Amino acid sequence: MDSNLLKGNLELILLGILEEGEMYGLEISKATNARTDGLFSVSVGSLYPALHKLEAAGFVSSAERTPPRGGAKVRYYEMTEQGGKLLEAKRAQYLTFDSAMKKFVEKEAGS
Repeated sequence: MDSNLLKGNLELILLGILEEGEMYGLEISKATNARTDGLFSVSVGSLYPALHKLEAAGFVSSAERTPPRGGAKVRYYEMTEQGGKLLEAKRAQYLTFDSAMKKFVEKEAGS
């Protein structure tokens, strides 16, 4: 998979995962991998800068606390109401993009 395709849609991917509920970084990464059957792998070098950017813009909030399994504190991320609105806008943009791209990748009938 071309990593540029992933980078261009990382906010949509992260917000789509956080729509399921709050998670910490490793959970987000694992959920992304699981949801895409291993096609998308979000590296730490991409994940945390993207989450920090979303948080700075008010689309995600975070809090540090001990996970239910115990151990060291981790930072949990949660989508805000503003983030939900951004997710819907990003989904609409992607669907429009996808519809246009299909005209290039699908062979037309009769060709």
